[in-house]
Amino acid sequence: MIYFVIYVTGCAAMFGLTALSLVLLECGAHGFSILPSKSLTHQEITERAILNIMVRVCRTLALAEGRNFAFPSQPFTAESVVAACNAPKSSKSFHRSITKIRTSNWVTDVRHFFTPSFHFDDETFVEGRTLITEGLFTIKAANKKRNYFQAMLKLGEISHTLQDFYSHSNWVEMGNKLPNSNLIRANTRIGNIAEQSRATCLNCDGDDCSNNILDDILQEKILTSGYFRLFLPSKPKGKCSHGGFLDATHNTEPKGGINKDTLTSEHGHLHSQAANIAVAATSELLEDVRGAAGDRDFLQMMGISRGSSKALCFVVDTRSTGEETEAVKMVISSIINRKVRALDEPSSYLLVSFSDLSFGPLMRTTDPKEFKAYINSLSATGGDSPKNTLSGLQLALIGTPANTEIFVFTGTAVKDAHMKTTVTALIEQTQSVVNFMITNTLGFQTQADSSKQQYVEMSKSDPQLYRDLAQASGGQVIEITEDRLLEATSVITESSRSSLVTLLQAARSPGKAESFTFEVDESVTNLAVYITGTSVDVTLIDPSGVLHNNMMPQSSIISSQLVGNFQTLWLQTQVGMWEIRIASTNPYNLKVVGESPLDFLFNFVKELQGPPGGFDLIDNRPTAGRSASLMVTLTGGDSATLTEVTLVEPTGSGQINGSVEAQGGGEYIVRFDRIPSFQFVVFVKGQKNDSTSGASLGIFQRQSTTSQRASSLTVAAGHSNCVLEPGTTQSVPFSVLTFREGGNFTIQATSDQDFTLTFPPSLSMDTGGSANGIVNITVPATTPSGTGVTLIIEAVAPGGADTNYAVLRFTILQKVTDFTQPVCQLHNLQSSCSDDCSQAMWELSVLVTDGADGTGVDHISLRQGSGTLKTTSAVHNESITLVSYMASCCSPDVQLVAVDQVGNVEICSYSAHKTTELPTSFSTRTLQSLLFCFCITVLGLSLLSEMEIN
Repeated sequence: MIYFVIYVTGCAAMFGLTALSLVLLECGAHGFSILPSKSLTHQEITERAILNIMVRVCRTLALAEGRNFAFPSQPFTAESVVAACNAPKSSKSFHRSITKIRTSNWVTDVRHFFTPSFHFDDETFVEGRTLITEGLFTIKAANKKRNYFQAMLKLGEISHTLQDFYSHSNWVEMGNKLPNSNLIRANTRIGNIAEQSRATCLNCDGDDCSNNILDDILQEKILTSGYFRLFLPSKPKGKCSHGGFLDATHNTEPKGGINKDTLTSEHGHLHSQAANIAVAATSELLEDVRGAAGDRDFLQMMGISRGSSKALCFVVDTRSTGEETEAVKMVISSIINRKVRALDEPSSYLLVSFSDLSFGPLMRTTDPKEFKAYINSLSATGGDSPKNTLSGLQLALIGTPANTEIFVFTGTAVKDAHMKTTVTALIEQTQSVVNFMITNTLGFQTQADSSKQQYVEMSKSDPQLYRDLAQASGGQVIEITEDRLLEATSVITESSRSSLVTLLQAARSPGKAESFTFEVDESVTNLAVYITGTSVDVTLIDPSGVLHNNMMPQSSIISSQLVGNFQTLWLQTQVGMWEIRIASTNPYNLKVVGESPLDFLFNFVKELQGPPGGFDLIDNRPTAGRSASLMVTLTGGDSATLTEVTLVEPTGSGQINGSVEAQGGGEYIVRFDRIPSFQFVVFVKGQKNDSTSGASLGIFQRQSTTSQRASSLTVAAGHSNCVLEPGTTQSVPFSVLTFREGGNFTIQATSDQDFTLTFPPSLSMDTGGSANGIVNITVPATTPSGTGVTLIIEAVAPGGADTNYAVLRFTILQKVTDFTQPVCQLHNLQSSCSDDCSQAMWELSVLVTDGADGTGVDHISLRQGSGTLKTTSAVHNESITLVSYMASCCSPDVQLVAVDQVGNVEICSYSAHKTTELPTSFSTRTLQSLLFCFCITVLGLSLLSEMEIN
C-alpha cells in the first residue's frame, strides 16, 4: 500500500492507493496534469479568468480616479497585468496568489477523485452546485475577515468543480454559449435534471461519439452528465458514461462517453467551446467574489498593490520599561512616516503585542494613521520577567501574508521557548523573514535571589534561540541599546520593499576567514550588504578588481553604517562578479540584497512513476535521503532562462545540484536524486536575454531567504472539508510514518485560536512503521463566520532528534440561510444636465433592502461614478438603507454595489440621462452576461468555432 498525500489546500486528504490508482491520478481521469498539453487545462482556464478580472478591476479603479487605462497586450501575463494596474512591484506576490489558486484547483482532482459531486459526474447536479455555493459563502466570509489565504484555497477548489460542469455535462451539447449563472446561486434552478430512470445516451458509432446523446434530451434541454466507475462497470440503464479507458462503464451499454476534458476525449470536438465557457464561468465566479469584497480588498487578496505588495509587521514587548517602549514606538512611527505615500508603501500594517501574561490580538489595517494611533496607545507596565515572545510571533506568522518581513522588538527572556519547533514550521510554511531587534543584552541579570535563578539560566539561552529562528527565516538578530534603535531602522525600511531580492546569504558559527562571491545582473539596483556580528572585518572586490574595506569606503561603497552588532554597506551597483572576504572568529551572518523585478517561487514536489507523469506537492518537510523535485517559477523576467538550481547549506559548504527541465511559461521542474539532511536554501542561476533579439544580457543569481529542512518522518493530516461550524467538535485524522528507527514519538497539536484540542500525547511505531491518531477540535458557538483557524500537528522523534509537521487551515462558517441579493428601488432621480456638463449636477436617491428574511445590508459602495455617495438607515425602519448620490453631469453614470451580511451581491446601475423613474437597476446576472462578452473581446476567445489551444 502506498500513501499518497496532498497538503496544498491545508485540509489534506490521505488515500491508500494501489499502483493502478496512481496511474489513474497521473492520467487525469477527472482532471488535468500540470504537464504541458495542447488541450486547455484547469490551471490555464483558472489563470485566464484571473488575469481577465484583474484587468477589469484595475480599469474600473483607474477610471474612477480619473486616470487613463491602457489594456495590456494579448495574451495577458501576470507581468503585463500588474504593469497595466500601475503596480509593477507586485509581480511576485501576484504570481504567488495565482499559483496558490491554480494549485488548489488541480489537487481537487486528487483529494476528491472518488466523489462524483466534485466533478458533476453521475448527474450529481444538486450536490455539485451546493459545493460551489457553500464554498462561495466561505470565501466571502474569509475575505471579510481578511483571511485571504483560506479564501484563495477554497476559490481554487470550487472553481475546479465549476469548470468540470462544462466538460462533464451536456450543457455545451444543448447549444448553450453562455455560463449557467445559477451554479453560483443557492436556491435557484440550474435546469431540468434528468430523472434517474430516464435514458440519456445511445451507443457511439464505433469511435465516433459526437451524436451519442439522445435527441429528446437535447431538444427538451434536459441536463445529464456521464457516470464514472473505476472498477465496477455498472451504471443506471440508458445513462451516459464519462468515458476514457479508465472509466469502467465506457464499454457498458450505451457505450462511449461524453466528457470534453481534452481534445482527444469522446466529445473532444467540443473541448475548446467547453473550455472557453469555463473561462467565462470562472470569471463570473471571480466577479461575484470581487463584488462582495470590494475592488481594493479584492486586489489585496490577489497580491496587487500600487506601493509595496509586502505587509509590514511588528511584534512588540509591552511589558518592558517605559524608556524601551517609548523608543520602540518612536521607531515604528518614524518608519511609517517615511513609508506613507512612498513608492514602496506597505500594502498593510500589522502589530502583535506580547507580555509575560498574554499575547495578541493581531492588529491589522491599511490605514497608516490608524496604525500610528494604535501604536501610540500602547503603554509599558514594567517588568523584566520572561515573555510570551514566541506565542506573539506565532500569531504574527499565521496572520500575515506569505513572504512578510516581521520585526520582533524585545529586551527580555523567552517564557515559551518550547514553541520553537512550531514557530520554525510556520516560518518554513510562510517563507516569512523574522528579524529580532534586541534592546538589551539578554542574560545581564545577575540576581542572587535563588527564586530568580531559573530566569537567569533561561535568559542565557535566549540569544541562540533568536539566532536559530532568524537563521531559519533569513533574518537578522540586531543587538542594540534603545537610544540607538532609530539608527538601525534602515534594515526595516529597506526590507519592506516588495522587489527586494536576495543574492547571497551565509552564516558561520564559529566564525572563520572565508571568501564569498555573488553575481550582480543589470536588473539589480540599490545593492546592499548586511553583516551581523561583532569584530567582523570586511573586504570587497568589485567586478573591476578594485579592493574596498568597510573601514575605508571608496567609490564602490557609497556609505556604511555600524550600529551595535549590525553593519550595513550600500554599494554602487556594478554588473558582474563581486567577491566579499570576511575575517572574524566570532559568529557572523552575511546577507547581500538588491532590488529587482526578477525573482523566483518554488515548491517541493514528489514525482509519481508511470506515464504520462504527475506530481504530488510536498507542503511540509521533504524526506531526507530520498529523491524529490522542485517546481520553480521565474517572476518578473519574461526573457530570463533558468539554468542551475542548487540546494546550498547556508552554514557550511554542502550542496546538492539538480537537473533543470523547462515546462514553458517560466515554469521549471528541477529533479534531485536525494534531499540532503543538512539545513539548506534554494540557490538559482540563469541567463538574461534581450526580449527582442534574444541576445544574452548576462548571468543572474538569486537565493531563497528561508532555510528548509528534510526529515525522516512524514506527517499526513486530512479533513473532508476546510470549513468548521460554530458549536461543533470536528475530528481531524492524521498519520505519522518513520523511515528510520522506531520508538515513542511525541505528538503536539496547537492552534492559533483558543479552541479546545484533544489528541494523543504520543504514538508508538516500529522501525519503518506508521501509526494513526485523531485531533478533535471544538469550535465555540459564538465564533464569528470568516474566522481563520490554523492547526499544526507535530511529531517529534525519540530524543527530539527529528521532527515534522502538518499545517491545516480552516474557516469558520455559520450556517447560511439568506440566499437572496439586496434589492435597489429608485426613489428619485433629478438631472439638469445640458451640453456643457461642467455647469450642471445630477442626483438620485435609492432605497436598498435585503428582504424580510435577509441578514441585512452590510455595505454599499461605488463601482462607477466620481460623485459623492452617502448612506443612512431609514428613521422608522433600520432594514432600509437610504442612498443618496450627487455628481457632475460630466460623470453621468453610476453603479452601486450592494452587499448583505453573508455576501450576496447586487449591482445597481443608473444614468443621469434617464430622468423618469424607470427600472434602471441591472441584475447581477445581466452584468455577468456583459462580463462574458468582455471575456470574449479581451481574451480573443471564440465560442463559435473549434480551435486547438497551444
